[in-house]
Amino acid sequence: MKPIISRVTQAAKLGAIAGAFGLLSAAPLAATAAWEPTKAVEFIIPAGTGGGADQMARFIQGIVVKHKLMKQPMVVINKAGGAGAEGFLDVKADKGNPHKIIITLSNLFTTPLATGVPFNWKDLTPVAMLALDEFVLWVNAEAPYKTPMEYIDACKKKGAAACKMGGTGSKQEDQIITVGIEQATGAKFTYVPFKGGGDVAVQLVGKHIDSSVNNPIEAVGHWRSGKLRPLCVFDSQRMPYKEKVAGDVAWADIPTCKEAGLSIEYLMLRGIFMPPGVTQEQVNFYVDLFKKVRETPDWKEFMEKGAFNQTFMAGEEYRKWLERAEATHKDLMQKAGFLAK
Repeated sequence: MKPIISRVTQAAKLGAIAGAFGLLSAAPLAATAAWEPTKAVEFIIPAGTGGGADQMARFIQGIVVKHKLMKQPMVVINKAGGAGAEGFLDVKADKGNPHKIIITLSNLFTTPLATGVPFNWKDLTPVAMLALDEFVLWVNAEAPYKTPMEYIDACKKKGAAACKMGGTGSKQEDQIITVGIEQATGAKFTYVPFKGGGDVAVQLVGKHIDSSVNNPIEAVGHWRSGKLRPLCVFDSQRMPYKEKVAGDVAWADIPTCKEAGLSIEYLMLRGIFMPPGVTQEQVNFYVDLFKKVRETPDWKEFMEKGAFNQTFMAGEEYRKWLERAEATHKDLMQKAGFLAK
């Protein structure tokens, strides 16, 4: 019997030793577990309600909740003051806070360039490009114009800036495009700024303005209901979406402005940033989160309905794109006379 007892005792000792090593080896694994939020995440929108950035942020929030992609809640907050400067400065000041993210549009570049506000995109931490948003030249569906040049020629004949172009904010992307049209064609517009793209679309439906260069997502509902008409898209190629949207017309049927005789191109960033001073591990959590969002059927449907360019970037590729985009905006704004003095 003694050998049996000895073997059992030895086995117990080995088990205890193995268990101890198991605990020791598990400890560093627990300590190095991937970071994730421990409280609610504030999702800042540096724009008003109803616009493209607002719609996208709230849609993302819905996807995260629906598919349980994050344990903590995501709280959407609009901070549109100062053409988005309120939101950017808030995130810039919250150094090291991984529980705050911000969705950006072109005011990431245009607001500091136009106002001199002490902010630059490099003050934040780039996370990912979610997509690029198109711009479309819209008129009221009851207007007689079927092509952009028909509308522009009519505005040139009216003269004295008789045509009203509505847009989001002043010295922002909508007005930059408007000035570009003026410089390319000789037409003159009275630019009328509003708080968000949703307001712009409503004003065009009500005939309080004559045209807009709104994003697809901000006007698609009014197009579908027969209230607005798209004339051209400010991209180098037509949008790829062939499903019919309004009657028998699809996004892919809208000509580029260039092929319609108006040689202007412009795309807008829909990207995510964090405050400065966060860790790469914290950035990686959000990159992974947005990759999961993009994989959902909800997101794919949203992209098609909003006719987005679905380019995705993160890391160094994203940073280099931002550097080029900043230089492009500076050049455009300098030509338009919009740079802060």
